[in-house]
Amino acid sequence: MSVLAAIAVLALLIVVHELGHFSAARLQKIHVNRFSIGFGPTLLKYQGKETEYAVRAFPLGGYVGFPDDDPDSDIPPEDPDLLRNRPVFDRAIVISAGVIANLIFAYFLLVVQAGTVGFQDIDYQPGVRIPEVLTVVDSPAAQAGMQSGDIVLGINGQVLPSGQAALEQLREEIQNAANTALDLQIKRGEDELSLTVTPDADSDGQGRIGVMLAPNGEIVRNRAGNPVAALQAGSREFQRLASLTVQGFGQLIFNFSETAQQVAGPVAIVAVGADLAKDDLSNLFQFGSLISINLAIINILPLPALDGGQLAFLLVEGIRGKPLPMRLQENIMQTGLVLLLGLGVFLIVRDTVNLAFFQNLIR
Repeated sequence: MSVLAAIAVLALLIVVHELGHFSAARLQKIHVNRFSIGFGPTLLKYQGKETEYAVRAFPLGGYVGFPDDDPDSDIPPEDPDLLRNRPVFDRAIVISAGVIANLIFAYFLLVVQAGTVGFQDIDYQPGVRIPEVLTVVDSPAAQAGMQSGDIVLGINGQVLPSGQAALEQLREEIQNAANTALDLQIKRGEDELSLTVTPDADSDGQGRIGVMLAPNGEIVRNRAGNPVAALQAGSREFQRLASLTVQGFGQLIFNFSETAQQVAGPVAIVAVGADLAKDDLSNLFQFGSLISINLAIINILPLPALDGGQLAFLLVEGIRGKPLPMRLQENIMQTGLVLLLGLGVFLIVRDTVNLAFFQNLIR
């Protein structure tokens, strides 16, 4: 069920994106002859007065079709309501409307979450939690008797504060104490005890004890008390997610060799969404918002076969006063489409092979 929920979220975001293009065209009375959700074989189809609506077998995609280049269309080529015959600004609105729709929908999801289930937060308490202790033989933490779930309250007689500062202080103390004994004050359940651990030196000479560190605290949900507060909370969360997404794309562009492995395809995205839904279905609000923002930013990039690539053509047309030769545009778009499809297939295969259940099958 969690996998189906994640797929449904992705399909919904694609519908929203395509509805943006479709609505922008219809509001300007531009002819639209196809509205399709998904690719591949047609599952359901309805022929409206002008537009064919279809649902296809593979839901991770979609498109809005225009009769401009349809050889079977009975609309005269000089019709002013064909997309290609509209001014540059009108076409730019249609092309950018999918991105705008995704951004608006992301904000809408966050406002709904703020007013219903609320956003997760941490009620920080003193110390640092140890979620996991590595059980390898040479782990200093395991040899010292540390256990998963322990809370480090102090180190060498210094009491740790609350929040991220405590985590950073403990990490720094451990890294600076390679081969030097540290006295840790530990809370385990209702008991408090002292343990002595001696960090090993890693390849950089920094100390390590073989544990995961996390801030100590309880997860709480903060729900907005009224619609205005929900709008404000949704706005703050939208800005945070958008900022993180832009930073992520920046790191991908400027540190591609180090971050390329973090690029995820549809399979990995569904897997992440399924894990989030398994823990709490309300997590799908932020999951959907984050993916919607990502879709918007990806589509606005000036790359062939994306909305941003078509906007780039329009920009050139606006500067030149006439469009680039159609043959050149088609060659660029087809090349970009082949590259994007190739990347998509690669990511799907790679992410499928990396799934846990697939790994278990091949062992």
